[in-house]
Amino acid sequence: MWGHVPWQGRFLPEGLPARERLAAYASWCNAVEGNTTFYATPARDVVETWAEQTPEDFRFLLKLPKPVTHDHRLVGGEDALRTFLTAIEPLGPRVHALWVQLPASFGPGEVQTLGAFLRALPSGHRYAVEVRHPAFFADARAAAPLRRILEDAGAEWVPFDTTVMFASPPESDAEREAWAKKPRVPRRAPAVTDRPIVRYLGRDDVDRTVEGWAYWVETVADWLRGGRSPTVFVHTPDNTESLPLARRFHDEVRARVPGLEPLPEPVENATLF
Repeated sequence: MWGHVPWQGRFLPEGLPARERLAAYASWCNAVEGNTTFYATPARDVVETWAEQTPEDFRFLLKLPKPVTHDHRLVGGEDALRTFLTAIEPLGPRVHALWVQLPASFGPGEVQTLGAFLRALPSGHRYAVEVRHPAFFADARAAAPLRRILEDAGAEWVPFDTTVMFASPPESDAEREAWAKKPRVPRRAPAVTDRPIVRYLGRDDVDRTVEGWAYWVETVADWLRGGRSPTVFVHTPDNTESLPLARRFHDEVRARVPGLEPLPEPVENATLF
């Protein structure tokens, strides 16, 4: 996301080389979703530049490669997984969690497969699982075994809250695309571990996005008061305003939990180095 074109020259300095864009992003937010790792495992030297541009406490949520989670459905993708784990080694402690996003067809009947997969993963990382099959949200009997497996593995259940997106019909091309592609499932909140992760999708209208995240502001504040360390990713269908929105969300939580550290001061349209 740090290369998102609408941010260049508006929130991030104009004309930055690709090897410097993550550093500019990291002045706005202290975490990022690694969605591109789903489509291709980056070269190790590229990952080294990610480490060089970010402090050790910066958080990467990196999605496991598609061959592992979707093509092989967690069985038989060992080579792709091994290549991926080797490639991300330079990030060290910056890898907050490895993100196991499962296809919508991965249902309750495959939960034991997920359990076996999580048990076989290296213990040096934390893991977070995102499921999209409707049964996990509609049927407590389907959700309970999944939660037990996650608890046993120390893995988090990642909610992707799209309820605001689907509350009313889309009004822009980006919203229409999100309407067609994003999962339409109920909001889910209970944390499994001490490091909850939330993905929130609002609307291209800023006011509606802010209004829709009120539930998460209170939930995240409660987690912090209880000693948890949550990570929240704020999206909109076109993501044009996501950077300032993420900081606004953080400010709203901080108003309720004054001890929360502020985000760094952003570098805008100026030379970074």
